[in-house]
Parts: sequence; structure tokens; C-alpha cells
Amino acid sequence: MSLILNIETSISTASICLKNNEGLEDMLVNNNQKDHAGWLHETIDSLLKKNNFSPTDLKAVAVSIGPGSYTGLRVGLASAKGLCYALNIPLIAIGTLKMMAFAVKDEVPDAVICPMIDARRMEVFTAVYDQLLIEKIAPKAVIVDENFSQLLGSNEKIIFCGNGSKKLQAYYTNPFTTYSNTVANAAHLANLAAISFHKNDFADLAYTEPLYIKEFYNPATR
Repeated sequence: MSLILNIETSISTASICLKNNEGLEDMLVNNNQKDHAGWLHETIDSLLKKNNFSPTDLKAVAVSIGPGSYTGLRVGLASAKGLCYALNIPLIAIGTLKMMAFAVKDEVPDAVICPMIDARRMEVFTAVYDQLLIEKIAPKAVIVDENFSQLLGSNEKIIFCGNGSKKLQAYYTNPFTTYSNTVANAAHLANLAAISFHKNDFADLAYTEPLYIKEFYNPATR
């Protein structure tokens, strides 16, 4: 039995999911972004006990590593690393944008997928994936304006998702475009993590860092 704990704290709605290869999938969610840190550890303990497991039953911990909320990324990765160190189990790191793309990839057949995370003002974190989740455009920070469409092919089907895509709707519409309201969560992360686990595709426990893409801006230090 490969029991994996999946931690998603990079976006506004945090979630954790237990999943194994015997059909178990159980998830808990927190909608208060300011409370992710206080919520996470007690909820992990609660989720394990609810399903009659202890931490020593875990075979790996998976975490979304960004981009996304700076605080959320640090909280999630620190918690995942702490568990992996204590239990001597592997860490699985999944990009947040890839997780978001996985969540919507079956909604529009043959479409490329453009997940977008709000990065304040008119900026978003984004990437583009094909149906196999292969990167066509690597994760980056982009200003949403009338020039955004230059990143994309004009005649291919594309599905946008994530809270950042709301900024785009005033600038980018064509007959090939779909905007999805699906919100990715730890259950989507769990599906990708299971694939990585069976491939032994593990992250370096000592050196893996959050994918911030750009530095944190603190006006108080300027």
C-alpha cells in the first residue's frame, strides 16, 4: 500500500489529501488563506486519525511548490520536508501550474491549457501545457494587457483557468477560447504525485525550494 499525504497551500484555498493505491482518497479544505499555517498541522493529524493511520504509515509526502502565495509555499514545503525528514520518506514536488492544468485538461479535448495565478496588480504567474502536461511555455510572471495574446497561437483551442484568468477576459476572447471555473486542489495534486511515486521521481529533500518566480516585495524595506 502506497499511502501518500498531499499538501496544497500555494493558492487561496488550502487542502490536504490522503491517497493510496487501494482506492482511498480523503481530502480536507481550508478557505481562509490567512490561516493556512495554523490549520495545516492539526488537520494533517486529524485526517490521518480519521482514516485510522499514523504518520509512520506514510510512504511519501507530496507538496505543490509554486508559484503562488509566498507564505503558503513556505508553510507547505516546510511542513512536507519536516515530515519527510522525521519519517525518512521521500518528498514529491509538483508545480502548482501543472497541478492546475491537470485539473482542467479533460474539459476541452485537444486544447492547450493556460493556468493563471493572480500575482497582484495586472500581473499573473502562468505557463502553457499541452494535453500530456508537457510545457509549451515554462512558468513565468507576465503582465496581462493587449499584448498577452502574442504568447499564444491565434488559431488553437485553449482553456484558461485559475483566479488570474479573470484579468485576461477583457483582453483575450476568440472562438477557440474557454475559461474554466474549476479550482485545483490536493486531490489533483495526489494524482500527479502517484505517477511520480511509481516512477521514483523524488525531490531533493535538502535543496528543494519553492518556485517563487519573482522575489517577494516588501515596501517596508524600500
